[in-house]
Amino acid sequence: MNKKIFRGTMFVALSVLFASVILTLGILLDFFERQIQSELKNEAAYIAHAIESQGISFLDSLNSTDKHITLFSPSGEIIAEAQDDGRTRNDRTDLDDVKQALESGTGMSHSYSGTRTEKTTYYAIKLTDGNVLRVSTTQYSAITILLGLIQPLILVFVFAFAISSILAYRISNSIVKPINALNLNNPVASDDTYEELSPLLHKISAQKRTIERRIKEAQRKQEEFRLITENMSEGFITTDEVGNILTYNHSALRLLNVSGVVCENILTLNKAQEFREAVLSALGGERSERNMLLDDRIYSLIANPVAENGKLIGSIIIILDITETFRQELLRREFTSNVSHELKTPLTSISGFAEILKTGATDNETVVDFSKSIYDEAQRLITLVSDIIKLSELDEGSIEFDRTDVDLFALSEEIISRLTPSAERADIKLLLRGESTTVSGVRKILDEMIYNLCDNAIKYNKKGGTVEVSVKSDGTTAIVSVRDTGIGIPQAELARVFERFYRVDKSHSKEVGGTGLGLSIVKHGAIYHNAQISLDSKSGEGTVITITFSK
Repeated sequence: MNKKIFRGTMFVALSVLFASVILTLGILLDFFERQIQSELKNEAAYIAHAIESQGISFLDSLNSTDKHITLFSPSGEIIAEAQDDGRTRNDRTDLDDVKQALESGTGMSHSYSGTRTEKTTYYAIKLTDGNVLRVSTTQYSAITILLGLIQPLILVFVFAFAISSILAYRISNSIVKPINALNLNNPVASDDTYEELSPLLHKISAQKRTIERRIKEAQRKQEEFRLITENMSEGFITTDEVGNILTYNHSALRLLNVSGVVCENILTLNKAQEFREAVLSALGGERSERNMLLDDRIYSLIANPVAENGKLIGSIIIILDITETFRQELLRREFTSNVSHELKTPLTSISGFAEILKTGATDNETVVDFSKSIYDEAQRLITLVSDIIKLSELDEGSIEFDRTDVDLFALSEEIISRLTPSAERADIKLLLRGESTTVSGVRKILDEMIYNLCDNAIKYNKKGGTVEVSVKSDGTTAIVSVRDTGIGIPQAELARVFERFYRVDKSHSKEVGGTGLGLSIVKHGAIYHNAQISLDSKSGEGTVITITFSK
């Protein structure tokens, strides 16, 4: 702005100066021209009067004049003349001024030299005797005068330019200084500003307040959006119409395993085919859903195009970790399959025995054997259904159990007494060590947990082996440990033994019976009591399962 004012001021100053010089020169030249013509007329009138009074001899006394004086007859012939010696004249031969004088009494005309550096003015006056007196004078032309003034004019222009530059610089600074000194945070508070700017400053102040209010509102909404998206476990990414990332949350980077600087384009975040297909589909204007496997995790990609007034302006990509859901679905299917299998086997046996008995051609001894088999299979079904119900209760928490103080040592002693007959039949020795230790829990669930551990230790033990139950406390925790000298569990199977219906040795499991849900019940019972389970086992060397309760 300062430069613009400076240039404008300089342009105005120089334009005015140039116009003033031209106008002044024009006025002066016109004034001098008129002055010369007036002098020429007066001198011609004086000479005419003298000739009429004194005769033509008067011209002889005018030989030293700077004017060229000629007396013409009415026919145009020169009667007499007088002029200064040695002066160049530009006498006209057409005598326009003389003709005008003969017609109207006076006449005037002009002529220029060949180089147009001199101008001759002729004035003719008709005498009373009919003759015409012609007086002429020669002076420099306007071009000659201007050429002679070039140097002083240049000096004037240089001086004027310098003065104008200084004044324009000072003026522009003085004009801009109050504007530069405006307090934009509070424009109306400026005391030394221009009165003409007051309406503008009030508008700026009002606009500033509006902008600040809207900025604060936008920042508040942006912060709300950030807090919402940052606290989402789902990944969230928005892009423009060509895929450049606009916003994202850190969950998206974590799920996509991206670290460091985020690239500009979303397609550079991950090279998986499913990810690229979902993004490109959204950028193409179509909604897309894909499942993507990344680092043993399964993600659901939901890509939606964003349009405004029918024009695509971007896309929104949502990333969901569905690994647990997917695994639960697999477990559900596996559980359903296992339940169906476990139910089908005893039901098939019962149906077969019943079909044979229905014929009536079975002797009493066979009927007794079949009845025993039917009873055993029915008991197996009852046990299976009972275990499934227990797991459902623990999974869903549908039943509120009353917590009481339970002595784990006394409870273990009671369980060992119940299992002693089955242990004696398997030639297994049961041992109980430790001390009285009390925890707050559900006696029924704790009973199921310890019972299943001991029952499994008996079933999967070796003939002549031992099962040792240990109960102890270290002040902050209560620890129940069941150790056996059985067949053990291979290292590859350790991670799966707590799954429902999972059996390490399926052939041996058929011999010992069971539903395959015992350790699952133990696991869910521990979860219910916020207890920790640890497993230590080696194939052929036995197993130790420890449950640690917080007091």
